[in-house]
Amino acid sequence: MLSVVIPVYNEAGNLIPLLEELTDALIGLPTPYEVIFVDDGSSDESPQILASLGAKNDAIKIVTLKRNLGQTAAMMAGIDHASGQVIVALDGDGQNDPADIPALLDKLAEGHDVVSGWRRERRDGWRRVWLSRIANRLISRISGVELHDYGCSLKAYRRETIRGVRLYGEMHRFIPIYASWQGARVVEIPVNHRPRVQGQSHYGFDRIGKVFLDLLVVQFLGRYETRPMYVFGGFGLVCWGIGILAGAFAVYRKFFDATSFILTPLPLVSVMSFMTGVLSMLMGLLAELLVRTYYESQQKTPYAIKSTLNLERSG
Repeated sequence: MLSVVIPVYNEAGNLIPLLEELTDALIGLPTPYEVIFVDDGSSDESPQILASLGAKNDAIKIVTLKRNLGQTAAMMAGIDHASGQVIVALDGDGQNDPADIPALLDKLAEGHDVVSGWRRERRDGWRRVWLSRIANRLISRISGVELHDYGCSLKAYRRETIRGVRLYGEMHRFIPIYASWQGARVVEIPVNHRPRVQGQSHYGFDRIGKVFLDLLVVQFLGRYETRPMYVFGGFGLVCWGIGILAGAFAVYRKFFDATSFILTPLPLVSVMSFMTGVLSMLMGLLAELLVRTYYESQQKTPYAIKSTLNLERSG
C-alpha cells in the first residue's frame, strides 16, 4: 500500500487539478494506493471540495483539523492516519509535480529508506531562493546530513523509518535528519518545480527565524536527548570558571593595585557567574530525571534495533 499525504490550507482552486494529475501518476503503479488530504483549518471552499472528492472515490481519505495548526501538524496527522508501508508527502499548492512520484518509488526500491526531492530549478522569487540556499547549507553543515533542498515537501519514506517520529513547530522539513540519525539511508533526486497558478503562498520570511530555532532543537535532541547534563553541566562549568577567574582577578587588584572591591564589577561578576553555574547544574539534574521518567514510564529504549539473529536461543 502506498499512502500519499497532502496538507491543504486554502487551496480550493488547486485541489481538483492536483488530484487529476496525481491519479494519472499513480494509476499505472503495481501497488494499491490511498490519498490522504489533511485540511488544516481552511477558510475557503477547500473542505467542501474535499468532501465531494472523498464521496466519489474510496481511495481518498479526508482528515480535517479543528483549526489551522501549520504544515507540520497537518503532515503528522496524515502520517498517523496512513495505512501504507510507503508514505509520500507533497504540497497541496500544485507546485510539486505528481509525475515525479514513480521516480521516488524507484529510488526507494534500490534500497534507500528516505528519498528527498531537490527543486534544482525553483520557480520562486530570487530572494526566497537565495535565503533557502543559505538555510539549506547551514542545516546540512550543522546536522551532518547533506541535502540541497530541505524545504521541498515532495519526499518518500518507508513507514518503519519514521515510525515513532513526532513533529512539532516547523520540523517536518527535518524528517531526513531524524531518519539519518536512526541509521536510515537518505538520498536526494532532482524533481520538477512549477510556479503557483492559483491561490497565494503561505510562506513568509518570518519562517527563517522559526527554522533556525527548530534546527537548534533538532540538534539538541539529536546529540543530547539522553544526556542533557552535558549541555547544562557544561555551561555550569564554564560559568564557574568565569566566576573563579573574575574573583581571583578582583583579589589580585585588591592586594597589588590597591583597587577596592567596590570600585570594580569583578566581585559581582564572580558571584553571578557562580550562582548561574549552580542553577545550570540543578537544571541539568532535573533534565536527567525527566529523561529517565520519559523513557521508563513508556517502556521506551534509547536505542533502535535493525534486526536480530538467534536471540530465541539465548534463554
